[in-house]
Amino acid sequence: MSGFCGFIGNTVDKEQILKDMTNAIIHRGPDSDGEYIDDTIAIAFRCLSISNPQDDAQPLFNEDEQLVLVSNSRIYNYESLKELLEEKGHLFKSQSDAEVLIHAYEEFGTKMLDHLRGMFSFVIWDKKEKRLFGARDIFGIKPFYYYKDNDYFILASEIKSILKHRSVHKELNPDALENYLSFQYSALEETFFKNIYRLPPAHFFIYNNNEMHLQRYWEPVFETENKSLEEYVDEIDKTIQESIELHKMGSAEVGSLLSSGVDSSYLASCFGGDKTFTVGFDYDQYNEIDYAKNLTKEIGINNYHRLITTKEYWDILPKVQYYMDEPLADPAAIALYFASELAREHVKVVFSGEGADEFFGGYNIYKEPLDIKVLTSLPMPIRRFLGKLASILPFDIKGKNFFIRGSKRVEERFIGNAFIFTEKERKELLKHKSNAASPFSLTKAFYNKVKDKDDITKMQYIDIHMWLPGDILLKADRMTMAHSLEVRAPLLDKEVFNLAAKLPTKYKVNKKSTKYAFRLAAKRHIPENVANKKKLGFPVPTRVWLREEKYYSIVKEAFSSPIAEKFFNTDKLLLLLNEHYSGKKDNSRKIWTVYIFLIWYQQYFEA
Repeated sequence: MSGFCGFIGNTVDKEQILKDMTNAIIHRGPDSDGEYIDDTIAIAFRCLSISNPQDDAQPLFNEDEQLVLVSNSRIYNYESLKELLEEKGHLFKSQSDAEVLIHAYEEFGTKMLDHLRGMFSFVIWDKKEKRLFGARDIFGIKPFYYYKDNDYFILASEIKSILKHRSVHKELNPDALENYLSFQYSALEETFFKNIYRLPPAHFFIYNNNEMHLQRYWEPVFETENKSLEEYVDEIDKTIQESIELHKMGSAEVGSLLSSGVDSSYLASCFGGDKTFTVGFDYDQYNEIDYAKNLTKEIGINNYHRLITTKEYWDILPKVQYYMDEPLADPAAIALYFASELAREHVKVVFSGEGADEFFGGYNIYKEPLDIKVLTSLPMPIRRFLGKLASILPFDIKGKNFFIRGSKRVEERFIGNAFIFTEKERKELLKHKSNAASPFSLTKAFYNKVKDKDDITKMQYIDIHMWLPGDILLKADRMTMAHSLEVRAPLLDKEVFNLAAKLPTKYKVNKKSTKYAFRLAAKRHIPENVANKKKLGFPVPTRVWLREEKYYSIVKEAFSSPIAEKFFNTDKLLLLLNEHYSGKKDNSRKIWTVYIFLIWYQQYFEA
């Protein structure tokens, strides 16, 4: 993989500014660099070479060198696309899969994006027209950020690169903070930094004459087909096997990250390599190493593993938040940091299981519409009455939450896999008012596009647009790139999605199982007990740590700090912490969300 950066705008010392920006992302590409500078634009590239540094070098040019490309991409169908373009008369100068991007743009214009199967973010500069074209892949696997004002358009693979441009004034976006408290990740197009935006997945832009035109080019569509379960299971396995083979492209050796879940186990059993990587914690119920050792022994491949100590985990938090660019309160991100560090000692490329849960219905929360169906089948006035009645009951009454959630439409209760602070809670917690939208106003536009779908499909649609790029793919990209490791996700593939989108809901989620058809396909390659294993995510013992004196004291100090005082009503923070420490409530996720923000803020505004 790689990283790129650049800017349009008149400035002195272009070369040094570009160099400063490029150096900020050297971890994305430590093997080589390249740049292009003219009177209008300056763009640069950092290369992580997988096989041959010469093949991976950028910028790339078309035949007459009027188009210039820098990209962070892996185009899995490049061979067939290259053949098509050569038949149309295009001449290729390199063996890089990225070169198909520039010739496809020559041939098809912005419609080139319909031809791509892969992960990518890139820009193409048209020297003659003084026009910049850029795009991001359909699921948001690869990052793309930009800054725009009246004088400059600045772009990069990571925010930290944009911040190196001397014209960028670093300012916190309070709206981003408020919504982060609900989602546990940065949920807006405008990032935690004022005037710095993320390019949304499945979007392209054209920048010309100081104007930016942004457009969506792909939509996920769920349309079921009437096939038998056995037919679907056959198709799932066939499509995943094909995707695995395509995702091996250009790499002499690929490893695979391995947890105790069905997704990574499926990949580990089928990817054809012999190196897998697992991390665990020094707590029995938070350690997946024994599972990984047993599975890999059974299928005859190697497992490299590492036990993360509690001290190591807490010590690395500031560095992780620096690499993350924006605060992410997913504890599994830190585990992925260590897993990537371990993997990079042996390989340059790893497979990972992202995407299967969103596509095939893997999250446990997707069973909720089935669990509360006895309530949701009642008329709405009765549901509302039962919910109001339950809300005045004592907090610890069993079943209270069942009635409250059952009284709401899915559009009123589900914003994604994380829902940390309600709108009311976060406003009480924050010292200063902001103009932040409610969490449900952010999901409303997506719900409107799937009005005719069942609740489980609606939840998948929300997660594909919010949770997947905002949390899952952010940590996958940043934690692997922190170690100059390329991660590929064969389950997060265009053709895999096209198949998954046809599955009837009953083949995705039932009262006993999530990812039902997917698990049946996995059973062909892994033990039945593994295929049937309940979804855990990556278990991290934050709840346990926050009830230990040492870590309670660390967080207490942070919650009483000047930074905390600047943003929060610290008496409420300390109440959350003390309630958890004493065992009265499990406030661990809320505590962790605030604590991670404080660590991140210190890295970017106080360091």
